[in-house]
Amino acid sequence: MTTSLFWGDGKVAAPAIICEVENVPILEDIPKGYKRLFMVRHGEVVNPGGDRAVYYGAMDVPLSPLGELEAIEAGAYLSKFHLQHVASSPLSRAKFGAQQVLARQPSGDENNNSNDSDNIVIYEGFKELDRGTWCGKTKEEIGADNLARFDACDESITPGGGGESYPTLKSRVLKARDELLSITDVGRASAVVSHLQVTRAMLSEALGMDVTQLAGLKIATASITCVDYCATTGEQVVRFQSFKPECGLEESKDGAN
Repeated sequence: MTTSLFWGDGKVAAPAIICEVENVPILEDIPKGYKRLFMVRHGEVVNPGGDRAVYYGAMDVPLSPLGELEAIEAGAYLSKFHLQHVASSPLSRAKFGAQQVLARQPSGDENNNSNDSDNIVIYEGFKELDRGTWCGKTKEEIGADNLARFDACDESITPGGGGESYPTLKSRVLKARDELLSITDVGRASAVVSHLQVTRAMLSEALGMDVTQLAGLKIATASITCVDYCATTGEQVVRFQSFKPECGLEESKDGAN
């Protein structure tokens, strides 16, 4: 059965073949000459504004109890793959997810493929978008017009206090992605646990989208996106986008971030 996954505006982004029995994407072996990268978003967080949902960006906010369970389920899904490296953002909510992935990795397969390290590989480049002076503010306080201009990559509206634009974010994220791919062997897969905007940056590049379209990509909490990369041509093939294992958990709250 083929299921289409969508951008936020409803356009088809990355069709996936779903197993009718297990309700998970059917994933072919890594093609000859390619490397595979699983991109995992962290689970639900405790919003620092409480009932007043505020933007937090690169603040080190904790996972909620539900978010921890979501991360465990993502790690359980990835346990069926022999990952060469497990990478993470330096923020605690991502590192928790990476720990769940690494802890559930098998010791090796028939080809003696196993994880190359007992440690998570931390990349600063996978840190979430810094919202600068917008941190701690609601959508209403920032203003709909300002947010629309930001999403359209009007860099004159980039918040102060170390805030980043989407083009700046995408540049550093792709550099970190390339570093992770450089230590991943051809024919092997690695995973990175990071954030909404970080995953959007990598996925938008794989889909050939302009950076001004980045904010429209749907990436659920603790969801998994899979992309294959050709080691010689640089071709990028999206296998599936924002797959979230169904495990009976309640729906997460995913507001301003």
